[in-house]
Amino acid sequence: MRVLKILGKTLAVLIVVAVIVVGGYVGYVALQYYRIEDNFALSVESNVGEGEKVAVGQDYTVTTYNIGFGAYTHEFSFFMDSGTMKDGTAVTGSDSVAKDRETVERNTNGALDAVARLNPDFMFFQEVDEDGDRSHHFNQVQAVKDKFRTDGVVYAENSHTAYLFYPLNKPHGKNNAGIVTVTSKYASSAVRRSFPVDNGFINKFFDLDRCFSITYLPVEGSDNYLCLVNVHMSAYDKGGVIRQQQLQMLNEVLAAEVEAGNYVVAGGDFNHDIAGSDGLFQTEMERPEWVYSLGDDDLADGLRFVAATNAPTCRSTDIPYTKGVNYTVVLDGFIVSDNVEAVDVTNIDLDFEFSDHNPVMMTFRLK
Repeated sequence: MRVLKILGKTLAVLIVVAVIVVGGYVGYVALQYYRIEDNFALSVESNVGEGEKVAVGQDYTVTTYNIGFGAYTHEFSFFMDSGTMKDGTAVTGSDSVAKDRETVERNTNGALDAVARLNPDFMFFQEVDEDGDRSHHFNQVQAVKDKFRTDGVVYAENSHTAYLFYPLNKPHGKNNAGIVTVTSKYASSAVRRSFPVDNGFINKFFDLDRCFSITYLPVEGSDNYLCLVNVHMSAYDKGGVIRQQQLQMLNEVLAAEVEAGNYVVAGGDFNHDIAGSDGLFQTEMERPEWVYSLGDDDLADGLRFVAATNAPTCRSTDIPYTKGVNYTVVLDGFIVSDNVEAVDVTNIDLDFEFSDHNPVMMTFRLK
């Protein structure tokens, strides 16, 4: 009987401790939560003078590349992703942080070098960690600035999560990350626009503080601007409700720029199939439930998608990467306004060497 009393008291103490720990963690998460305000002015760190303005009729190149916080080797799979093989086998990713700091540094430098070889005039990057447990605190934002030190750089934070104690064997941790725009031409200002996000009690604490940024480049001999819009839309959104709200906001903002007479070039990771690419690439997996399609009919008047299908731009991360096995799709590309002529667009096939995405490059000119 005495043993049972001791066991009962011990169990009660453990339960109380567990409640205190869990309650304390929930309190910590709730107290640190905040959303960055909408229409937040961003700084343009630039070595580009006003004499370097964009001009009508000249060809320019722009790239977009989600660099996946430097974690995605071919062996890396992500713990939040799951899918189904064509034989019915369910699969789930296992990794929550990069293998080590050296891997992050290698992937980051490899991705930046690959883009630098294309010598674009403008660059969009997504999933760029400023300080993160998942990326072993390698500052990718600073790496971008160091690589393109003669250009202008705009950074917009879109992730500032609390410490995520999951998976328990290797927690995802606390991470600050964002999107980066690089321009070789003069930019006068930039602004961060806050996307609608999931406000569910759990999701709002651990999803990204989604946003897009607009960098304004004065057009030579004109009162109008080239608007470089860096986009990273939501991925984990059951039913696509939040993504529809985000698309509506993006349409409204871009349409207002068009109405003002500005030129719009928006690029990034739309987390939608923007090229009708489902089924184009060999795979041994079923189409994931998160793959939604977008087309020109989903955009406001005066806007259209520019995307290529010569290679996929994103691979599934529920299993390590093997060419022809993983599901692959085109999620990355551009939106342009009717006063912008898209001369060419190409997906740069790096076979996902440095990220779970491949970069995309477009050549365009202002009409």
